[in-house]
Amino acid sequence: MWSGPRNISTAMMRSWGNRADTFVIDEPYYAYYLSQNDLQHPGRDEVLQAGELDSGKVSRGLAHDTSGSCSIYYQKHMTHHLLESINRDWMESVTNCFLIRDPKDMIISYHKVYSDITSNLLGLYQQKEIFEHVKKMTGEIPPIIDSKDVLMNPEEILGKFCDRIGVVFSGEMLSWSRGARDTDGNWGKYWYKNVMTSTGFNKYVPKTEEVPEKYLALYEESYKLYQELHKLRIR
Repeated sequence: MWSGPRNISTAMMRSWGNRADTFVIDEPYYAYYLSQNDLQHPGRDEVLQAGELDSGKVSRGLAHDTSGSCSIYYQKHMTHHLLESINRDWMESVTNCFLIRDPKDMIISYHKVYSDITSNLLGLYQQKEIFEHVKKMTGEIPPIIDSKDVLMNPEEILGKFCDRIGVVFSGEMLSWSRGARDTDGNWGKYWYKNVMTSTGFNKYVPKTEEVPEKYLALYEESYKLYQELHKLRIR
C-alpha cells in the first residue's frame, strides 16, 4: 500500500494486521531512506540503528517473506521512501495499491508534528510516479482508495477494495484493540499516538483549519496530483 504521510496509513495497517490470515510490515525502507539524507526526523538515530540499511535485502524480503499460516502480506509504504537507488523489480511480485488523501488535510496534520514540509516529504509526486510505473508494468489501473471514503464507510469501501484485489473481506478489519504493536516501527511513539488510542477507524470530520499561508503554493500543486488519482479511486 503506497501512501503519503499523515494519511490513515497506520490505521489501515492496524485493520489488516487484525486479520488472522495477515502479517504486516511497517515502512520497511524508512531506515534506508534516512541513511540517504540528513532529515532530522523524530527518533532518527533509533531508526538508523535498528533498521535495515541494505535496500536490496529489504526488497528481497518484500517479495519472498512468509509468516506461518498467513496467506496475506500487507506492506505499509511511504511513497517518498522509494528512492531512485532502489531497484523496483520486486514490485512485480506484489499487488501494488494506493491510499490517497486530500493534501489540505495532510498538510494541516503534518504541520502539527513537523514544521518544514516540502513536496518531497508529502510524497504526492512520488505517488503519481509510482502509480504510472505500476500501471505501465501491469497494463491496468492499480487499485486506489481515498482515506475520506474509508472513514465515511469503512465496511463498504474495504469490502470493494478486497473484492478488487481478490481477497475475502473480513469483519476483523473494522476494529482492533488499543495500544502499540510489535509490528510498529520504533518511530511509532513519535507518530502513532492517535492510532494507539483507537479501536477502529475514526469518523470523518472535515478540517475547519486553513492551510498555513507558507504552504498554499505546495497545496495547490499537490492538489492537482491528488485529483488525477482521486478520479480513479474505488467508490
